[in-house]
Amino acid sequence: MAKDGTNRGGARIGAGAKKKPLADKIAEGNPGKRMLTVIDFDNKAVDLEGQQMPKPSKLLSATQKDGKPLVAEEVYIATWEWLAERKCATLVSPQLLERYAMSVARWIQCEEAISDFGFLAKHPTTGNAIQSPYVAMSQNFMSQTNRLWMEIYQIVKENCASEYSGATPMDDAMERLLRARKGN
Repeated sequence: MAKDGTNRGGARIGAGAKKKPLADKIAEGNPGKRMLTVIDFDNKAVDLEGQQMPKPSKLLSATQKDGKPLVAEEVYIATWEWLAERKCATLVSPQLLERYAMSVARWIQCEEAISDFGFLAKHPTTGNAIQSPYVAMSQNFMSQTNRLWMEIYQIVKENCASEYSGATPMDDAMERLLRARKGN
């Protein structure tokens, strides 16, 4: 308790020992000897039915002011399919996926604006050269995209019993970003 009588402090988010991925615990023979939650789909694969992808909201495919379609729906679908391959699609909320997809789309949109208008802008009152506002917005969206992706990837890492390495939707987002800068 602080001097002013308020309760502050306590455990910080992300403090303490990091959780080990489930695949690592299995590979090491469960050194903590706690009960592991492992979903075994090999023996019951015949009885399972595929889960339908939650419909992305209409906002993710809205036409933008410049007439171009927003790529957020494509990012949403690609990310959901990646999660479904790793049997983790049900563990990640559709809202988190939508936030990630929208953040990627806005990041790409800002990068396209930087490519179109350049890194500099004219100050509204003095007329001097200033940094383009799209640069700062792009940096903010990039940071937000990375945070959201790490949140999704952490869920996969902690719950996936099989290998979770390889190409990821975040790699695809970077490829889209590079293609957008070339003008393709």
